[in-house]
Amino acid sequence: MTAQRRVWIIGASSGIGQALALQLAAEGAELILSARDEGALRDLAQTCGGAEALPLDLADPDAAITAAVTALSGRPLEAIIFTAALYEPGRVEEIEPAFLSELITVNLTSVFHLAKAAPRLLRRGGQLVLFGSVAGYLGLPSGQPYSATKAAVANLAESLAVELAPRVDVRLVSPGFVRTRLTDKNRFNMPAILSPEEAARAVLAGLRGKGFEIHFPRRFTFAMKLLRLLPYRISLALTARIAGRG
Repeated sequence: MTAQRRVWIIGASSGIGQALALQLAAEGAELILSARDEGALRDLAQTCGGAEALPLDLADPDAAITAAVTALSGRPLEAIIFTAALYEPGRVEEIEPAFLSELITVNLTSVFHLAKAAPRLLRRGGQLVLFGSVAGYLGLPSGQPYSATKAAVANLAESLAVELAPRVDVRLVSPGFVRTRLTDKNRFNMPAILSPEEAARAVLAGLRGKGFEIHFPRRFTFAMKLLRLLPYRISLALTARIAGRG
């Protein structure tokens, strides 16, 4: 992805999305920024030197994405970057049904609606960038349903990479721990945690390369990939130790 193009960032008001917006703006990209927090979004658009603020409430993804497609039609985009997500740690019996429904809608259902719209918005060969997570590599206690939705996003991205090629260049981003308002909710040690700025630099470097998955920091993500490859009797025992139950 080159910086001197139109880029739409969904989930831009904080965290990695905000850091990506600031770095791309510094490089001269023309940005369309979306999030539910309209005030924070407009402040960021002003900081990014005239970026377009396009408020988006993914609680109703069909209506939101349809309206966005209408607003953005005309000039093709170089990339669409979807970083939006909800997260709340806790045991499965503690999850409120209403929040569960909202989380699945924002984290997963919205991605389906976006994937359907992407070919109409992107230039040929433009990038659709979907955010999974290292949390989706392996089911971890107190991480559901976030981890489950991120595993599903990774599966969907794999399918789309084949289904939409070569019209759309689908990429999957799998971050480790990044210091954001979501990870601030965690009450456990987060190894190899990065700042949003470090994460954004890793994402942009990956998008300028050819690889399907962009995962970082490698010293952590490779260990998690290895854990996923082990037989369940070993990986689940290690997971129990990680969770303090071994």
